[in-house]
Amino acid sequence: MIDRSWIGQELPAVSMTLERGRLRFFAKAIGETDPVYTDVEAAKRAGYADLPAPPTFLFGAELDGGILDRLLADLKVPIAKILHGEQGFTYYRPACAGETITVQSRIADIFDKKNGALEFIVKTSEARNAAGERVAELRSVIVVRN
Repeated sequence: MIDRSWIGQELPAVSMTLERGRLRFFAKAIGETDPVYTDVEAAKRAGYADLPAPPTFLFGAELDGGILDRLLADLKVPIAKILHGEQGFTYYRPACAGETITVQSRIADIFDKKNGALEFIVKTSEARNAAGERVAELRSVIVVRN
């Protein structure tokens, strides 16, 4: 069983600068066809300061920073036993190329189902820009098969 004392613990914050090339690559990788995500002029015509980050892009900040790997190690959860349960996003403002976004996460809950055969780690995160403005709230659920 995963130690429930982790509930409420904050994880190290991670910052990432959004680069145009990476945003374009991600948009193409997820099959996004709206030119607002790949063409700077189209993005500006649509009212963005630069290329906006595609909707699920911010989830990658913690992956890049190795936070998920460290969390699983701290919780003593082998990566081979995890499944992606769900993720959700609430956006407050766009995150665009050139901005630096900082993501701060915490473990919101840990619970089990099926008499412990499945454990769930619920992680909530807040993304802010360099001015400290809230960009998005993220929620993810990691399922651990025991």
